[in-house]
Amino acid sequence: MRRLKKILFYFILTIAALTFLYPFYWMIVASLTPEENIGNLSLVPQGLTFDHYSDMVEKIPIWRALFNSLLVATISTFGVLVFGSMTGYALAKMRFKGRNLLFFTIIFTMTLPFQITLIPNYIIMVNFKWVDTLAALIVPALNSAFAILLFRQAFLTIPDDLIHAARVDGCGDLRIIFQILWPNILPSLITVGILTFMTSWNDVLWPLIVIRQEELMTMPQLVTLFAVGGRSEAQLGVKLASAVLLALPIIIAYIFLQKYFIQSMASSGIKA
Repeated sequence: MRRLKKILFYFILTIAALTFLYPFYWMIVASLTPEENIGNLSLVPQGLTFDHYSDMVEKIPIWRALFNSLLVATISTFGVLVFGSMTGYALAKMRFKGRNLLFFTIIFTMTLPFQITLIPNYIIMVNFKWVDTLAALIVPALNSAFAILLFRQAFLTIPDDLIHAARVDGCGDLRIIFQILWPNILPSLITVGILTFMTSWNDVLWPLIVIRQEELMTMPQLVTLFAVGGRSEAQLGVKLASAVLLALPIIIAYIFLQKYFIQSMASSGIKA
């Protein structure tokens, strides 16, 4: 009976996994299928062509957009890791007046939808003359309330004796964070890195507001305008090719780093 339950459990998990994976499989296969055969597509590809990808490259500056997205997402992720861990360390290991109030204020900001701060953020970008510059995409994303929360919880699990020993050896706070504590919270670092990179990579609304020059557009922004703006000429295969190229970096990153991601999400409890 126990073996039967185990088989049934894994069978249900397999069906659920296939349900999530099939749309991605169909998208990839359809992007490699001739346009006239996409409507009759089954599990097995009907023909094989890379014309959709070559047409996409000819119609839009996709490689420039790819570079912009990689640049913005990489710098934003690095900034969140550095500034988020510094803030999380201060909230977890330093004693100062108003620490808990500051922490709960940061938690409260996580409940606010992005649309509430959209207009104030845009006004700030206009005043700083950052509209139509990559700074408008990078600077507002250099810190994250979720990252601060996750780093705080990770640092709370580290004994204070380790920090005291480091201070005896002459280490300052920055050296303690980056050379001593970072290696001990590697799963949390990777989790924050993946989520931040994904959030920055997939962002469409904010780039549509602050970026108008095509050579500065990110991939999600350019692909969105390409798919709905008429430049794809209603070719489904070309739209799917751009979607595949957009999703590929995130899929690759998650495949290689999923072990650390799951480990951190499973071990990050909430401590007061």
